[in-house]
Order: sequence, then C-alpha cells, then structure tokens
Amino acid sequence: MRVLVTGGAGYIGSVLIEKLLEKGYSITCLDKLFFGDKGIKPYIDMDSFKLIIEDTRTFDPNVLKGIDVVVDLAAISQPDPLGQIRKDLFYEINYAGPCRVATLSMRKGVKKYIIASTCSVYGFQPGLLNEESEPNPLEEYAKTKLMAERAVKSLSSKDFCVTILRLATVYGLSKKMRFDLVVNGMTLSLYKSSVINVMKPGTQVRPVVHVRDVTKAIVSVIEADSENVNGETFNVGSNEQNYSICQLAKIIGDSVGKPYRIEWYGEPDTRSYAVDFTKIKSRLNFSPSYTPSEGSKEIYRALEDGAVIDSPETRVIQWWKYLQDQRSLEQPA
Repeated sequence: MRVLVTGGAGYIGSVLIEKLLEKGYSITCLDKLFFGDKGIKPYIDMDSFKLIIEDTRTFDPNVLKGIDVVVDLAAISQPDPLGQIRKDLFYEINYAGPCRVATLSMRKGVKKYIIASTCSVYGFQPGLLNEESEPNPLEEYAKTKLMAERAVKSLSSKDFCVTILRLATVYGLSKKMRFDLVVNGMTLSLYKSSVINVMKPGTQVRPVVHVRDVTKAIVSVIEADSENVNGETFNVGSNEQNYSICQLAKIIGDSVGKPYRIEWYGEPDTRSYAVDFTKIKSRLNFSPSYTPSEGSKEIYRALEDGAVIDSPETRVIQWWKYLQDQRSLEQPA
C-alpha cells in the first residue's frame, strides 16, 4: 500500500512515517520543510521512502498518482492567543490547503483520506464532550480546523473514504520535537530548573494523548474497512487521560524521581474541557498504550542524553512568526 503523508517531517508525521515503514508501507512525504528535515533524515535513502519538498497550497497534483491513502497532517498546529500569525495564513494552510489536498486526492483516485484535526474545536464547555457535541472554536487555529473538517467531509463517497481525527493535546518524544505542548513543556522546565510552571488555578482540565498513540489511531483508520470509518469523526485519546493541569504537573514531577517545586503564574484560567473517547474505543478497538508519566520520563532521559535539545523551532507559533517575518511563507506569484 502507498501512503502519502503531508507534514510528514513534523512532530507527529515523523513518528507516523517510522511506524508505517516498519509495517511495510511505501511512503511519500510531502513537506515544505519549514521546520527542517531532522524528523525524516533516517529514512531519506530507503527505497520505500520518497520525499517531495512542496507546499500543500501549490504542489503538483501528479504526486498523488498511484497513492492509496493520504494522511493530511500539514497545518499551523497550535493556537495563537497573542495573534502573532496573520489570519490569512491560518486560512491558507489550515483550511485551503486540506481542501486542495482532499479534492485532488479524490480526483486522482486516492481511496482513503484522513485529516488530523483537534479537540480544540469544542472550545471550552462543561461536561464530557463527544463527537456529537456542538463545536465552539474560539481562535483561528480551531476555527480553520473546523472549517477544513466540514469541507473535506462533504467530499466523502463510496469511492472516497474521508475520516476526521480530533486529537487531544499530544505529548511524547519525537525526532522532530516540540516543547510548546503542556506535558513536553513541563518536562523541559523540570529538566532545566527543577521547576514546573502551572497556570492558576490548576484545576482546568485538558485531554492528552501520546504521539505514538496518535500514530496507532491513524494506522487503525488506514487498516479499517472503509464502511466503518467513512464520513466519521473520532476523538483520539482516552477518558482516563482527561487531567487537570495540576494533576499533570504532579504526574510529571513524580515521574522523574528528583526534587522539584511547582510555581504558579498568570491570572486564573477558567477555561476547562474534558472529552469523551468512547467512540474510537468501541468502533476501532483503540486504547492508548502510553501515559504522561511514561512520556515525560522518556523525554527527560532524551534531554539528559542530548538526543533532543531545546531550540527555536521546537515552539510552533514562535517559529511560524519567524518564517512569516522572513516572508518564507509567501506563495509564488
């Protein structure tokens, strides 16, 4: 089977490609490499791996010929509360890009299209939110992801299977590391200063999921009968990993087994949401294999060993802001 992964050199994509290559798939990675190629360097010379350095907004549609499955990960994949990134870039990359990828995939005979979305589309609401809950996106990131969901879902048919995966907040080690995610960032802070910074009041809830469990969910959809996933939306995570920020801080601090302290900051954050992951468990028999404790210990060891380092491109919005200021994101005239 031939799988094309957009954003394949990124945080999730590089872990996914490793898994798919292990399973014997032929992989095409379509990535503009805005964040570099570190995540895919080990695969460059493999016969079953092909890299196309292109932008989802402008790539040659012929790269989709002979592809069986497209996994669409390319995105500005982080909220931007300070408004540092132009709204038109969110629109182009998170909405217009997936619309183009999905439409061209359908026209070129791709059988299955999977898009990574986010549980952030629910906004902040009381109760346990499931796939039937009314979305309430609060910023451009979530708004454009929801727009893309609705657009690509409208293309689904018996010949073109479309599946939407709403990811919980991802954590865990990747060759293309990120330290702007809650578990990863807390672990980095613990490593650097034996301090975990927690935004007040600490009771706000977030669902989390390990990056390798995200790839497990994607593989489950790739290998599922189309009838079971076509036109469907799945939250990706587990009910057991809806944690308060304070709980996460304690889990991460205790996991390393070294002295630490918690420092509080900011005005009280009343935003809180918990998500129901029953559907993916019952429909695809999916349940996570990793916990935040395991994930943070692995990251901490990698930091100690020098396998990962803190660098500017490990923070998505700051790096997109840099690329924007350098005019590296402009499309050719």
